[in-house]
Amino acid sequence: MRPEDVLCPTPAGLCSEAGGFHIDPTRPVAKALITHGHSDHARPGHGAVLATQETLDIMRLRYGDNFAKTTQAIEYGETIKLGKVTAKFVPAGHCLGSAQIAVERDGMRVVASGDYKDVRDPTCAPFELVKCDVFITEATFGLPVFHHPDPAEEIGKLLKSIKLFPERAHLVGAYSLGKAQRVIAMLREAGYDQRIYLHGAMEKITRYYETRGVRLGPLALVRDTKKADLAGTITLCPPSATQDVWTRRFPDPLAAFASGWMRVRARARQGGIELPLVVSDHADWSGLTATIKATGAGEIWVTHGQEDALVHWSQQQGLKARPLDIVGYGDEDEHETISEPDAPVPSPASGGGFGRGNDALSPPPGELRSPTSPAGGRGKKR
Repeated sequence: MRPEDVLCPTPAGLCSEAGGFHIDPTRPVAKALITHGHSDHARPGHGAVLATQETLDIMRLRYGDNFAKTTQAIEYGETIKLGKVTAKFVPAGHCLGSAQIAVERDGMRVVASGDYKDVRDPTCAPFELVKCDVFITEATFGLPVFHHPDPAEEIGKLLKSIKLFPERAHLVGAYSLGKAQRVIAMLREAGYDQRIYLHGAMEKITRYYETRGVRLGPLALVRDTKKADLAGTITLCPPSATQDVWTRRFPDPLAAFASGWMRVRARARQGGIELPLVVSDHADWSGLTATIKATGAGEIWVTHGQEDALVHWSQQQGLKARPLDIVGYGDEDEHETISEPDAPVPSPASGGGFGRGNDALSPPPGELRSPTSPAGGRGKKR
C-alpha cells in the first residue's frame, strides 16, 4: 500500500480517491473535510462539508447558511467510514474546533495536520499526537530562526505598556478567529479585569467563543464608546486596522500586533508596529521538529510555509520527505476585512458580553444558542 493510495496531493488540495473527498480544498469539490475555520482552509461552495461542529458554525457565521449543500458535524475521536478509508478528527490546538485528520486504509495511516501548535491555549482543545506512517505537516514557521517565546511574557509586555502609557489607547492587531480570543483569555489569566474593546469585525466570532464556554470577561464595542473613554484601554482589531483611518477615533493610539511574524523586527517596523507581541497559533521550529519525531512517521510531507528547510531537516533525520507545493494557503489576515457591521449582534447570555459605552454589560433576556445547534451542543448530520 502506497501513501498516495490513501491521500494524494493535487492542485485542489489533498485528495483521497479511495474515500471520495478532499481535505481543505482550494477550489469547490463534491466532498470536503475541513480542518478548521480560517478562510485559507475553509472555503464556501463545496457540495458536502464534514468538520467539527465549531468549524461548521464558524463557516456559517462567515459565509452564511448556504456555504455548502450539506454539512456533517464530526466529534473529536469519532471514526467515520468514507468509501475504502476511515477518517478520524483529532484536536490540533490551533483554534476553536481545529482538527488534524487521520486517514487510514488497510493499516496505512496518513495524518493531515492542518495548522497546529503544541503549546497551551485556554480557548481550544490541546494538540493530540497521532502515531502514523505519513505525517503531513504545515511549515508556517519552518525555519530554525523561529523560536516563539513564552506567550505569557508577551502579554506581560502589553500590560507593562498600559502602565507606562496610561493616556494612550493600545490597539492590538490580531486575527479575528483564534488569536483575538486567545489574547483576551491570556489577559484575563494575567489578572487584567478591565473592559476590553473590540473592532466590529471581531464581534460575531468572539461572541460565538463565549457560547462555547470560553470565558472572556467584560467586553464592549469601540463604535459604542466615546473617544476620551478609550485612553489607557486595550482594543482588539484586525491587523490592517491598526494603520487605517479607523484609528482616528482613539486618543494617541499605540499599535501592537500579536503574531509569530513579530519575531522578524523588520516586519514590525515596516508595518508601523510600536509594540510587537510574538504570540503565534502555529508551531515554531522546535514544535514542528519535535512533533515530527514523536509521530514515528517514516515519511513526511510538508505544505504551506517554509517547506524546503523542514524537508531538508527531515531527510537529515533519515526520513523520507517531500514538499507538496500546494498553492492557496497563507496568513488568515490576507482574507480578512476591516469593515464593521452596520448593526450590533445580540449579546451572549453569559461570559461578559458586549455593552454600550460605559454602561454595565448585561445580557438580553433569554438564552443565546449556538448558530446551528438548538441547545448549543454538537449537531447531527445535515
